[in-house]
Order: sequence, then structure tokens, then C-alpha cells
Amino acid sequence: MENTDFHRFLDEIRAKVPIADVVGARVKLTRKGREYTGLCPFHNEKTPSFTVNEAKGFYHCFGCGAHGDVIKFEMEAGGLPFMDAVTKLANKAGLKVPQFSRENEEEAKHRSSWYEIMELAAGFFEKNLLLPAGREAFEYLDRRGFDDAIIKKFRLGFAPDNNGLYAYLSSKNVSESDMIELGLAVLSEKNSKVYDFFRNRVIIPIMDKRGRIIGFGGRVMGDEQPKYLNSPETPIFNKRKVLYNLNYARDKAYEHKRIIVCEGYMDVIAQSKYGFEYAVAPLGTALTEDQIQEAWKICPEPTLCFDGDSAGVRAAIRSVDRVLPILKPGYSLKYVFLPDKMDPDEFLKAKGAEEYEKAITNTTPLADLLWRKNLQSQPIDTPEQKAMFEKNIYEEIGKITDEKIRGYYLQDMRTRIYNEIRHSQPVSPSTSKSTSVRRKNTNSNLKVKRSLDENVARFVLSAFIYYPQLIGEFEEQLGMFEIPSAELNMLWEKMIEISHEHDELSAESMINELNSSNFGKIVLSLWELKMLKQQNHFITKVREEIHNKILEMQLGQIEKDIKECLRAMETAESFSDDVYERYEMLKKDRQALLNEKNI
Repeated sequence: MENTDFHRFLDEIRAKVPIADVVGARVKLTRKGREYTGLCPFHNEKTPSFTVNEAKGFYHCFGCGAHGDVIKFEMEAGGLPFMDAVTKLANKAGLKVPQFSRENEEEAKHRSSWYEIMELAAGFFEKNLLLPAGREAFEYLDRRGFDDAIIKKFRLGFAPDNNGLYAYLSSKNVSESDMIELGLAVLSEKNSKVYDFFRNRVIIPIMDKRGRIIGFGGRVMGDEQPKYLNSPETPIFNKRKVLYNLNYARDKAYEHKRIIVCEGYMDVIAQSKYGFEYAVAPLGTALTEDQIQEAWKICPEPTLCFDGDSAGVRAAIRSVDRVLPILKPGYSLKYVFLPDKMDPDEFLKAKGAEEYEKAITNTTPLADLLWRKNLQSQPIDTPEQKAMFEKNIYEEIGKITDEKIRGYYLQDMRTRIYNEIRHSQPVSPSTSKSTSVRRKNTNSNLKVKRSLDENVARFVLSAFIYYPQLIGEFEEQLGMFEIPSAELNMLWEKMIEISHEHDELSAESMINELNSSNFGKIVLSLWELKMLKQQNHFITKVREEIHNKILEMQLGQIEKDIKECLRAMETAESFSDDVYERYEMLKKDRQALLNEKNI
């Protein structure tokens, strides 16, 4: 059974079964900093000298020297043979112990070279960054402020557009099938030739917790789409389970008792440059339950740092939906929204490390974001609307599986509802406007949005189904509007989720994904989608049409806002410097949009 497949299975057990839970079933543990301590079960002692390190996955006794991982503890504390201990832990993790044969062993020997192949590819990319072909990529990294030390630490490289990696790996006797299986090459359907998967991109290696290269990210240097491209799923790379930079961030996160989860790997690299070396990021998907659990192994309350734009707010809200069912005592999330729609890289360049430290210290607790999410998503002016608000927030709390946490959330939200909803002043025509303004000012990033015309929404969503690659281009702009139809809004949210979980999507793939998620009926009802198919629209024409429709909606929104400001300025008691400043800003925004429209 000593083969790579079996070792991978054991690694999966170690990853899925928290050692603190297994040890804690036999030893009373107390958390102290990054570790747990307790009385050693292997020798008699009165003063605790036994420690458990959850993130590194081992226990150690400073008294008797006992040391090992979760499997060894189960064997020695439970008096079990190796395979019995493995089987018990596998059952705990919901895993089936695989059966191995001679064929499995041969396959394991073959697979053992995969990490070596990925290392060869990383070396190729690194070398090409320093060659004349990589000059543009090197200058791009230089413009972003990444010096030689950062480039070396993160092993940044360049993928040329000449099928060079295929030629290089072939010269090292790497088979085409291995290149394709590891996501380094693709087989063309047109001519059955093999081509490099990454071409003309800055390359960011992705490593597992042990520092082994398991995949790559590719970033274009211009405006081409997709902007970011990750390795496809492979036998050694599952992007939903990996946090980028965890291999480097882990020790620094322990030291600072903090881990920052941001949106992308460029933000991670930028933060490292300024001394924030405990940042990690998901890989092109919304934050998953597995990734949250990985962060929890290091810090019980990770800080999720999102861009201050609408896409960042939606990413935060999706993380609320993911984390509620898996909350456990002492473990949660907290949030930071950077101002002025800036990402961490932009913020650090504009304001420096000191201001960034202040920003990431000013966090929003998970409970507050859950409250805001519901408060900002619907009006609460009438008794019926208040009842719907209560119903929705209690349904969300119902997703929490831990009984004690669910109870405390219910208590907290009932108090908020009692103080802020049930006993709020009734809304009359004279107070309606000020109530709306107060709600908008609660959080500028979660403000009430204007409705998107339903016909425009139907066309845009149909276009996104036909050309899913356009979603990333227009997601932020569309996020400025509220889709009035609940059915269409649910469809849009699902499409965003699908696009985040897949690097490349065809219309057929998007429709299949929507059908499997019970959106088939509404997709069939979109006659705009049928029109796109029948008239064989080109993507450039569709992109232009979407852009123009959104521009018209933005202009319409700004015109309404300008009229509101003018009405307020005409009323002496409503006039203020803030209103005038907003009026001037809106006029500038209107002119900028008009200029864009006339280009």
C-alpha cells in the first residue's frame, strides 16, 4: 500500500479531520494563542506540557516527547493498528478507504512525477520572464511595483506565445497526455494539435501548503479577456479547496494573529510588498466552505478584505451565505470594505501601509453584515414589509446548524428588530424621504439602487447566456442597478456564481448549468435569447449594445438624482453643502457619460 495514491488519501484524512477534535475527545484542551494545551495522555503529569497545533496538524509533549499527526494519535491513544486507525478517521471524514492493486501501484509511480513536471514548467516560465520575449511582462510587473525580491519570492514568470512550454517539456520526455492532464497544454479540436494552455500572460505559480506547485494563474497585460486564467481542475489541483499564498502566509498569520482573505492573487502579492505577509486569496471563485475551514485552522476570525465596489459587496454577501451553515463556537468572519472602490493594491499605493493598517482594523462583524444585507435589500416602511424582513432574516439564521450559535443569533437579531424595526417611527410622506436617506447612509457600499428596466434586464441576461465571457466585463456596471423581477434577479445571481466557478464557459455550458439548477423554465421564456440565436449576433455588436443600454440607464439615473438635488436646493430647510457638492459631482458624472456615449 506504500504508493502515492495511498499517501494522497492519508493527506486527505489529515486535511479533513481536525486534530484538535480527535485529541479533544480524549484530552481536555485549552486554547492558548495559536495552539491548544492539556495534560498529556501518554504519561502522568499535573502541569500541562502537551500541545496541539491545529494548522500544522501535529501534537507534541514537552514532557515525554510524544509527537505525531492525527493518525498516529488515534493509533497510540486508542491502541489501534494502523489500518484500523485510518479506517476510523476515514469514516469520521466521510471518506471511503480505497482498494489498491498492482495497477494502482503502477499508476501511482507514474503520478509521482507530476509535481516534478509542474516544477519544470515553473522554471520555464521564470526563465522566460528574463528573456527578451518577456520584456513586456517584466515591465508590466515593474509598473505594478513588484521588484526583483517580490518576483523571486512568488516565482513570477511569463508564458510566451510560441508553444515554447510544449517544446521544452517534450525535450524533457514529458508526454502530451501528462501535459494535458496537468492543465499545461490543450488539444485543439480543429487540427488535433497540442498547444500551450497559457500564452502571452504573466504567470503566477499556485502552491499547496507544502510549497509544491499544483497549478498556475495567468494574467494578461492588456485589456484582453479573460483578464485572469487559472489552471483547469487536475488530479493535484482543486481550486475550490486551495487558498493562494497559504504556504507563505501561514507562519506570519500565526505571528500576527491575523489572516486577510482578499479577492485576487495580485492583491496578495501587493500586500506582501508592504509588509502584510499574511494575506491569502481564493482562485477565481467565490470563497468556498473548504477555503473558510482552511483559514480557520490558522485564525478563528479571518478578515475578509473586499474592494469597495458593488462586485466586492456581492462577494461579501455570498460569503455570508457560505459561512452560516458551518459556523462553530469561537469561529466566524469579519469584513473590511475599502473606500472609493479601491482594491488593496490601489489603496496601498495611494495611502500607504499605515492607513491600510487602520482600514483593516476597522472591521464589520458577520452579524452586522447579515443585518445590513437584509436591511438594505428591501423597504421596511409598511407593516407587511417589516413582517417580510423578519421572515427573511429568521430564515437565514435557520441555516446555522450549530444550536448554540443559532440561539445567540436569534437573540441578537430579535433585539435589533425590536429596537430598530418594530419601534421605529411610522413612515409618513414627510418622513419617507429622510428615512430613505438614513438607510442609504448606513453603508455607502450597500445603498439602495435604482431599478433596471425589465426589458433591458431581459436582453442583457440573454446576451450573457449567449456570450458568458461578457459577464466579467459588465458585472460591476450592472451591479449599480436593482433588477425589479425577483425571478430575473435570481437568474442573474446564479449566472454570476457560475461564471466565478468556471474559467471558461460556452453558451451550451451556461445553459446546462442553469438547467441543472432549475432555471431552465425562465431561460426558455427569454425570447431575446432566441432572437440572438436566430440573428447570429456577433459578440462585438452585442457588447456595444449592452454598453449603450447601460449608459442610457446610468444617464437616466443621474438625471433623476440631479432633479432630486435641485428640488432639495429649492427648499431652504433641505439645502445643505452636502446637497450642493452632490449636485456638482452628478453634473460632472453626467458630462463624462455623455462624452463616453459620443465617442
